[in-house]
Parts: sequence; structure tokens; C-alpha cells
Amino acid sequence: MSWTISSLTGQTRDHLVELDDRLLHRDIVDDFVRLQESAKAAGFELVIASSFRDFDRQKLIWNSKFSGDRPILDDNGNTLEPSTLTDDEKVQAILRWSALPGASRHHWGTDMDIYAANLLPEGVSIQLEPWEYLSGHQAPFFAWLEANLASFGFFFPYREDRGGVAFEPWHISHQVVTSGLLDSLTEEVLRDIIATSDIGGRDAILLSLKGIYSKYIANVCEA
Repeated sequence: MSWTISSLTGQTRDHLVELDDRLLHRDIVDDFVRLQESAKAAGFELVIASSFRDFDRQKLIWNSKFSGDRPILDDNGNTLEPSTLTDDEKVQAILRWSALPGASRHHWGTDMDIYAANLLPEGVSIQLEPWEYLSGHQAPFFAWLEANLASFGFFFPYREDRGGVAFEPWHISHQVVTSGLLDSLTEEVLRDIIATSDIGGRDAILLSLKGIYSKYIANVCEA
């Protein structure tokens, strides 16, 4: 498809189709269904926890954290006290676990957070925390994904902690459809969007955007 600034930044849904009440990029649906069917054959009920997320939804998450209505976590998942942080410190802490509005890969419909529903203990909801996939109930599913994900055209963009976005073993991305998108989603594009939006910490974001872009947006693991 021909990507526009609006589709790259979560401000349009023209590139999406619905699958089981989730919105996905139309060009990844066949590969995702094949992945889901193969997981089922291996004994895993692959479920999407989150797929497409538009700009306004991402901004709501961001602003809720910046204002203190949602917790801001440190690198170890412990809650930080917002009143003790400068605006820049809050921005950097939020970016470890939540994407900057306009820069989330979830805007593209190519990325999703997944888990195996049949592995959840009774009465337990998925938290999307690393321990669940490394040593907890999702560990067998993660091991299967590591061995099989690439066969269906997907990869883990946050397969390791490279000092930017924290390790996210639940987040998968479509290799072909996302290839080259960051060449279009430039720092300049994001600067224009942030400057005209009511995003918490806007001034701090704009002041540090060059570093934010290289550390949290372009800094992904290759397939």
C-alpha cells in the first residue's frame, strides 16, 4: 500500500480490516491467520490482547500516565512517584513502556500484543509482563513463538532490551509490511504532530525529540 502520514501516525483507518473484533492491516491478515492456526495445532489458543491503536487512544494512555492517573513504572516494573520527577524524567520513564503518540507501531495495524488464552490460570487475566513469558504461564507459548514466528512473516521488534523500549515478548510485528516505514515516519513528521497536539510534557518531548527518536522509535530489533 501507499502509506500516508495519517496512516503512519494513527489518524486514519483506511488501511485496516476487522478480524475477530480486532483491527489489522489488510495485508497481514492471511499470515496472521496461518500463525493462529499453527499455534492452535500446537496446543495454543493465540489471542490478540491489543492490535491497532489510534492516535487519540495512545494519547489518552500517555496523558493518563503523565498526569499520574495511571502508574509510571521504572525499569523493574515498580511504580514511580510522579511528583518527584521532572517533566523530562516522566517522559523518559513513560517511553520505556508506552509509545509516544504518533510513533506507536500499533498505529500501523501490523503489530499486536498476543498471548495463549488457554494457558492462563483460572481467574487470572493477562498482564503483559515479561515474567509471564519467561518463567510464568506463557513460557511454553513464548518458546513456540521463538521457534516458529519467522515462518509466518513476523518478528519481535522488542526481543531484547536495547536501552529504549523495554523487553516485550508479547509484541509481534509483520516483517514485510513494516519494512522501510521508519524512513517515512521521520523525526520531522513527529515534531509537527507533537507541536500541534495537547500531549502531556509536550515541551520536554520537543526539546528531546532527536534523542527520543533514535532511542525509542528507531531502536528496534531486526527480524
